[in-house]
Amino acid sequence: MKLRTTLAGTVFVVLSAASCAPGAGSEAPAASTGPVKTGVPKDNVTLRLVSTPESGAAVKTIIEAFEAIHPNVRIDYQDTNYDDYNKSLNLSLSSPQSPDIALLNSVGTTVKDNLVRDLSPYAKAYGWDKTYASTQLNQWRVAADGSTLGEGKLYAAPAGFSLVGVYYNKAKAAQLGISEPPATMQQFEAALAKAEKAGETPLQLGNAEGHASFPIQLAGQSADGAEAAAKWTFGQKGATFDTAGNRAAVTKVGEWAKKGYLPKSANGTDLQTATDKFTKGEGLFFVDGNWDAAKIGSKLGKDAGFFTFPGEHATAIGTSVAYAVSTRSEHPDAAAAFLDFLHSPEASAAQFKAGFMPADIKAAKPEKGTVMTDIVAAWAKVNAENGLVGFNNNATATMNDKLTAGTQELLAGKTDTPGFIKAVQDEWAATHG
Repeated sequence: MKLRTTLAGTVFVVLSAASCAPGAGSEAPAASTGPVKTGVPKDNVTLRLVSTPESGAAVKTIIEAFEAIHPNVRIDYQDTNYDDYNKSLNLSLSSPQSPDIALLNSVGTTVKDNLVRDLSPYAKAYGWDKTYASTQLNQWRVAADGSTLGEGKLYAAPAGFSLVGVYYNKAKAAQLGISEPPATMQQFEAALAKAEKAGETPLQLGNAEGHASFPIQLAGQSADGAEAAAKWTFGQKGATFDTAGNRAAVTKVGEWAKKGYLPKSANGTDLQTATDKFTKGEGLFFVDGNWDAAKIGSKLGKDAGFFTFPGEHATAIGTSVAYAVSTRSEHPDAAAAFLDFLHSPEASAAQFKAGFMPADIKAAKPEKGTVMTDIVAAWAKVNAENGLVGFNNNATATMNDKLTAGTQELLAGKTDTPGFIKAVQDEWAATHG
């Protein structure tokens, strides 16, 4: 499952059984439990890497850089469109012609069927726990039950990251006497009220596909903290959506709709239409991801700004492009060496150029005065506080549908906070108990 929107280049971690499982007689080999080696072998090695065009946008450049350092290693690259890739990946990994390295969008059946290798020994050998914030790696950890994320063994290594925060129109803010981004919910709501009073659209929003879940999630986790929020997103036992932060967030968004802070047409507007409206000057604020930074920056220029959602904790919604090693690979050490290279300066620069946030923040060198400068600052702030949380929409295979319906009812005044919270938690409990 992914959000039903055109979020090109954005990867969503999902627990889905939609991918083709291995057929009879094609069981994947047991994962090696022996020692692992860092670095590449001295012999000539050919690896095959599969991805999608969007997520793999930077990979060909990264492969060239890796091969230049290790001329005895050749990596053949192949990409397939997103939907076809997800449908065929498990079958591909279970075949004798399995790729060595694969983009991992779904962890559920792929891990349960033992199709990808436990990378925990490599993570320890390479020191990935020191390279990446724990929230960046935890998105790719799977518990022994095969459905709980955020704990257990590690099955993929990050390459580049998405980030959801708040865009703002600096020119409109200046006209309203707002000199800097709000740091608290009180300041944020005061700015919304100023914009509404001045006849501006306070918060641009497209909710045809449920994107009101973004401000709800951000407001909730900025109050509750990333650690607590991530437990629910990962499906960990005992977690609940019924928290003080989430109750307040749902109430706030419902109130914003009643007060006219949101467009009346929000439920009939998709994300990209809302983005276009924001770039045309319709909106003081807009909650969206870095995948739309180029469009917003090119249209608004120096007037485009970005900040983390205001609150007690610096958090953001986001996930990573991540790659796994097939259990059928004959060269797992070489494949793992390439995964380790994904956080190198060369790889990080390529990911940033492709629109993703790099693990190595030093590689993020935006042009001064652009919105990317603000996004990089927000990324550094979130990482410093371990504040990255996966998308609530991916807590279960059907959660996106529930959040879409629920947020549309909330904006239309057809449900209240207790009803919304219960519906979402019941949906979660049907999968995670």
